[in-house]
Amino acid sequence: MNRYFMFTVTVSLTAALLTQINCSRMKKVTNAKILGFDWKNCGQPDDPSVLKSLSLSPDPINIPGSLTASASGSTSVALTAPLALNVTMEKELAGIWVKIPCVEQVGSCHYPDVCDLLNLVIPPGQDCPEPMHTYGLPCHCPFKAGSYSLPQSDFYLPFMDLPYWLTNGNYRLQGMLGSQTRELGCIQVSLAIQSY
Repeated sequence: MNRYFMFTVTVSLTAALLTQINCSRMKKVTNAKILGFDWKNCGQPDDPSVLKSLSLSPDPINIPGSLTASASGSTSVALTAPLALNVTMEKELAGIWVKIPCVEQVGSCHYPDVCDLLNLVIPPGQDCPEPMHTYGLPCHCPFKAGSYSLPQSDFYLPFMDLPYWLTNGNYRLQGMLGSQTRELGCIQVSLAIQSY
């Protein structure tokens, strides 16, 4: 597993949770754009999981719409359950970055075991979704030590239900992956969302 995968897990789980949560304060986003997507590693120099590249296009990314992505990374240790994920989400308000609390598993949340969440999204025994299946990328724990690569691949982003507070603004997300004994990797993402 690598930081690309950690990022993919974070985005995929957030999207899956958003589409499955039945919350009265959710609203249907008929059209949205993600602009200025950027990322960087935020972990320690000796973290075993390293994101080497991540490319998303076009800019802006339209929802619904097509997305082209490629990524590569590596991990020097096997990653086994439990794999904790701490997500910090911030929104810029009047020039100040404000931490968004964890509301119904969306926002700045602690997920005790990403492996359990992956099993909810992709039931054990089910093939990994495309293009992961085609390129032999794993989608269940444990993840072997090694290098992982996703060549340029096309995805379709469907309509999504988003909380009313998760539209129109600049956002920063940080995802820190860890085991019971140490930090394994960290990635920080920044982007802007415009819905209409």
